Amino acid sequence: MNFTGFRQIIWHIFPTAAFLAGTFAGCVASRNAKFDEITVQRIRLVEPDGTLRMMISNHAKFPGLIVRGREEAFDRPQAGMLFYNDEGSENGGLIFGGYKNTKGEVVDSGGSLTFDKYDANQIVQLAGVDDKDDKFAGLMIGDSAAGGDSPSRIWVGRKADKTAVIALMDGLGRKRLMMEVLESGAARISFLDENGKVLSELTPAKRKGN
Repeated sequence: MNFTGFRQIIWHIFPTAAFLAGTFAGCVASRNAKFDEITVQRIRLVEPDGTLRMMISNHAKFPGLIVRGREEAFDRPQAGMLFYNDEGSENGGLIFGGYKNTKGEVVDSGGSLTFDKYDANQIVQLAGVDDKDDKFAGLMIGDSAAGGDSPSRIWVGRKADKTAVIALMDGLGRKRLMMEVLESGAARISFLDENGKVLSELTPAKRKGN
């Protein structure tokens, strides 16, 4: 090989080597990198072995239902953050959304923070929804059996008519005791049977002279 050919090879090698060295240095430095701002569509937080523990995503890239690392289609019209347990199974999350459709109606507007029981559905939910279909806000605590239903047992919140409510349910999720205060200030306690029929009701006794 003559000198000219050797020189051409060197001129090709050095830029490539410099690029690879710079890329490697950048990867090493990124372990402790600091940013003022980043713009992303999805972030995955994983353990050293790759097990998924948390995901932050926009709506377009929002994942389906992930159980032990395997994903199944599950449509959710929100963006947000999902939590995963040590086995890579979804066990809660924070989701939010809202927009106006072509009719000018507010759709899927609100947010929800949930925590799930191991290998089952949610047992705690803090939610606020205000759109064309629902208007409520409150805290729900439920029962949940592995692979089964998750009936609500306690609901503390506000209904669409602005009534403040505490509802206690039985093991099947049926309302059995209701404490309510209307927007006007009127209050009542209701006892219900398994079919939702009011068995008895307590209201404040009127004072003499009123």
